[in-house]
Amino acid sequence: MVFPRTTEQRSAETKLELANRLFFRLYQCANMLHKTGTRAVEDEGLTTQQWAILGALSRDKAQGGMSMGDLARYLMVSRQNLSGVISRMERDGHVAVLPDPRDRRSRVVTMTDSGRHVWEVLALPKIRTYYEQILGGFSVEDVTHTLHYLLKMLENMQRIDSERGNPDGGGDAEEH
Repeated sequence: MVFPRTTEQRSAETKLELANRLFFRLYQCANMLHKTGTRAVEDEGLTTQQWAILGALSRDKAQGGMSMGDLARYLMVSRQNLSGVISRMERDGHVAVLPDPRDRRSRVVTMTDSGRHVWEVLALPKIRTYYEQILGGFSVEDVTHTLHYLLKMLENMQRIDSERGNPDGGGDAEEH
């Protein structure tokens, strides 16, 4: 005998179907951000990962630099992934990596004058244009609501990550 589904069951199934679509769209957006965002700043020799690092280092809170661990947590990437990107940025003269004067075992990443010029003068105008193109047709309220829901999802992901024993999995969710 087949029992009819309850309203709650139908609602749960609908939410699951929508979740699948949502997460697939997020995956597609992340891939397109990497592709189109890198294109937006490639003339400056940057990728979206390097753009995120320079953005993180440009914040007032990071004027003295950031430890590799703090930067990895803030960007929510592994130290291994960050290390490779930082090495390339150091080679290109965008950042400097020095021992932390408070803890010689730790290294601090700072933006160089050249990196600051690339960020502020060359990249930021192109990033702003990119944002305007991507968010064309979005109202301030649309962007505010989207940000709110993405932060809510991010907080839930961070909670799950920390419950699984990865306390370094996330930093504060503040943007740059």
